[in-house]
Amino acid sequence: MFFSATAHKPGRARSGELRFGPITVKTPHFMPVGTLGSVKGLTPDQARSTGAQIVLGNTYHLHLQPGEEVIAKAGGLAFFSGWQGPMLTDSGGFQVYSLGKIRRITDEGVTFQNPVNGDEIFISPEISIQIQHQLGADIIMAFDDVVNLKNDRGRTLEALDRTHLWLESSIAEHVRLSKGKKNPPRLFGIVQGGLDKKLRTKSLEFVQAQLVDGIAIGGLSVGESRGEMHDMLEFLADKYDESRPRYLMGVGHPIDLRFAIAAGIDLFDCVLPTRNGRHGTVWIGGDKQINIRNDKYRTDMSKLDKTCDCTTCEFGYSKAYLRHLIKAGETLGGTLLSIHNLRYLQRICESYYKIC
Repeated sequence: MFFSATAHKPGRARSGELRFGPITVKTPHFMPVGTLGSVKGLTPDQARSTGAQIVLGNTYHLHLQPGEEVIAKAGGLAFFSGWQGPMLTDSGGFQVYSLGKIRRITDEGVTFQNPVNGDEIFISPEISIQIQHQLGADIIMAFDDVVNLKNDRGRTLEALDRTHLWLESSIAEHVRLSKGKKNPPRLFGIVQGGLDKKLRTKSLEFVQAQLVDGIAIGGLSVGESRGEMHDMLEFLADKYDESRPRYLMGVGHPIDLRFAIAAGIDLFDCVLPTRNGRHGTVWIGGDKQINIRNDKYRTDMSKLDKTCDCTTCEFGYSKAYLRHLIKAGETLGGTLLSIHNLRYLQRICESYYKIC
């Protein structure tokens, strides 16, 4: 069995296990983002020290460089990158949102303009699945159409219908490529529908009726308010299939993580903890956010968080030293703060192992 929920606490939060052969991953779990095959600024061992068990790679960017053929020749992304553990690849669907100015969408797929040389790059549901199979990920995502909820909400129904069309194509290609494979990747379908509850219900019911191994909630944290996102998560909480893992895509703030876990979500990913770390922003006890660049830390010899067990805090690096590194542009500063932020999120997830 790929997934099992092992316990429940009062409410919707749950703990569970994902199984990848001999490897078991406990949930809820936060997956660091390794866009190009690495968690930015961290070695695989440093990422693993935070409690990370799965790393996410970006299909679109890895397709551009170095190319899936190179990675396949190395034995897959986990070996190519040195992670040597379970990996998830997104489908390239997020780039439909993030690269909105340099892409063209049809029901057949998306034509992107290479930001480096201007070449056209076409990705269809089938091509996305082919790339992900070559990347050798353990979890792969169906291709989807993501709407910008800040200024493009009028496209929600169109994107929903296209996402469902693409899911059927993604499943068919995945089934074709999985034939004869001993351990084919696990395919997750993506629920869309923006902030329209009727459309979200329709999409969730459609995705859960398909031959997918997991349910992903996409199209949130893309321009809407925190209150709107939380309202949708609460609305969906009692509508999930209990037998499959639920993955909230692109969400990684502690406040949102806690709310989503309470609403029954099992998996998360986001660039926020490492991006914040590189810019000197960290979370400490009580989900308080501080900017280590602040002048008040210039002579502060205390460590970041006395309650934290990350390697940065356990070694005892002072706020003053960490501030110095960030202000001086030393890459070590971003690495140490990223380790702390990732560990902060993992500690939130791990706290539910005991409660559930």
